[in-house]
Amino acid sequence: MQSLEKKDFSSALNEKEGFHVWWRLLRPHTLTASFIPVFVGTMLAINQESLHFLLFLAMLLASILIQAATNMFNEYYDFKRGLDNEQSVGIGGTIVRDGIAPQTVLTLALSFFGVAMLLGVYICSETNWWLALIGIVCMLCGYLYTGGPVPIAYTPFGEVFAGFFMGAMIIVISYFIQTNETPSEVWLVSIPISIFIGTILLSNNIRDLEGDKINGRKTLAILFGHDNAVRLLAGSFITSYVITLLLILLGLLPIWSLISFLSGKKAIDAVQAFKGKKTNIEMMPGMKATAQTNTIYGFLLGISLLLHLIIPFSF
Repeated sequence: MQSLEKKDFSSALNEKEGFHVWWRLLRPHTLTASFIPVFVGTMLAINQESLHFLLFLAMLLASILIQAATNMFNEYYDFKRGLDNEQSVGIGGTIVRDGIAPQTVLTLALSFFGVAMLLGVYICSETNWWLALIGIVCMLCGYLYTGGPVPIAYTPFGEVFAGFFMGAMIIVISYFIQTNETPSEVWLVSIPISIFIGTILLSNNIRDLEGDKINGRKTLAILFGHDNAVRLLAGSFITSYVITLLLILLGLLPIWSLISFLSGKKAIDAVQAFKGKKTNIEMMPGMKATAQTNTIYGFLLGISLLLHLIIPFSF
């Protein structure tokens, strides 16, 4: 009976066997949170007529590997602490539903970190060795999100850490390795994407609010409560778009960047998908729409920077 229930739950989540087991472990819907900042940072650098394609690829792959490894640490440590079970949603389910050994997941995560470090050595050798220290701090935060004695995920600061290290830091590093500069303008342009990345985690915590509360977490969603957390999500979206508009008006982003507002429909969908919902599965579309908002916004923002290079246009 138990195995039948597990199979029925996996079917409800549209989970497949074989290669898909390992693909789900990566939590692919979250990986654009590492791709978008590298893309935007590089597009900003291209506008300064600077592009080292191999450095771009190395940075992109390293960021994706660190994000994937962080997801695996999440899977491993949430299982070890008893947070995940066969009915948990929003996880790969590799351990609790697919029967993969926890040690295998941990080993794979550490292996991804190892490859990312090798890529980091290449990036540092071509640019600046101070980046090694920054890279180690970023990786450490990825590990400490759910690992360590006081996981960041158990505190109200998860969104801030995710937004800063996965958003601002990656954008600035991606720009720096191409130009050897870190102007204040790049930090300012990184703010909306940092907020969007924070919303991905916020939406995840809204979905998992009840389970997290039982297990002693103190996330923003728990502190605010469901309805207020959804309002915070909406306010975060609005803030990102307002800052984007200000950056355009100040000339820090090209007028082409107005196309990034086309992602607003997904932001509205995300907020609506959380309103009045009670169960984890009911809120999965809201989580998906939030991640898509970041993806569409970031992709369109990067394209707008490329368009500005091809067809310069300003007020």
